[in-house]
Amino acid sequence: MQQSPPSAIGTRLQRGCEPASEKSVSDFVARLSLILRTPMPTSDNPQELAPPRMSLSDDARELLWRFYLVVEKAQRPGHQMEHVRAYASKAAEQAARIAGVLTLWGGLDAFEVSLQAMSWGVTLAHFYLGEAQRLAETGLMTEETAKAEQLRLWLLDSWPHDVVLPSDILNKGPNALRERAKLTKPLELLVKAGWLSRLPEGGEVRGKMRNETYHIVKPLHSV
Repeated sequence: MQQSPPSAIGTRLQRGCEPASEKSVSDFVARLSLILRTPMPTSDNPQELAPPRMSLSDDARELLWRFYLVVEKAQRPGHQMEHVRAYASKAAEQAARIAGVLTLWGGLDAFEVSLQAMSWGVTLAHFYLGEAQRLAETGLMTEETAKAEQLRLWLLDSWPHDVVLPSDILNKGPNALRERAKLTKPLELLVKAGWLSRLPEGGEVRGKMRNETYHIVKPLHSV
């Protein structure tokens, strides 16, 4: 389950707004009010919107292309944005739209997105993409932690031996862990937490030489 950023409740101790902040808010409200009062561009049919087309400057287009390349390559298997492809695939489009909105904020008669506006769009799109990554990684970690806890309880409550093989878990363990790809991370987490210790390769277990074997570290009260 994805988690939201930490709450600021209990730390919002500022008293009122600084004069500079009040002016910024006032300027924002004034500009927004002016835009909302401006008649929308329509065709001969007043019920049909006909917004003018806005192009990208050469520099803005080049910046957007470079941003697109970086994000596209980061979506390859095993790379940084593989698990947020749904967001990353639209990041360049989002950057362009933000740049367009900020351009029109500066002037409703603008006909071209500048390099400056595109840099703002890319910066904001990059921030939103970073938040998508953070939330996705938190969700993945939560899921893997839950699987590790499920495995830990099974080892302590249901597995009769002091050592366990990955094949034991794949054949007899919790249903959610009966695929090798789903088992690797929970094993790593239990080793890191001290619930499992990996034995040297080549040891004999149940009459056969094994390459991957784990000793189960049980709490003292269960020994």
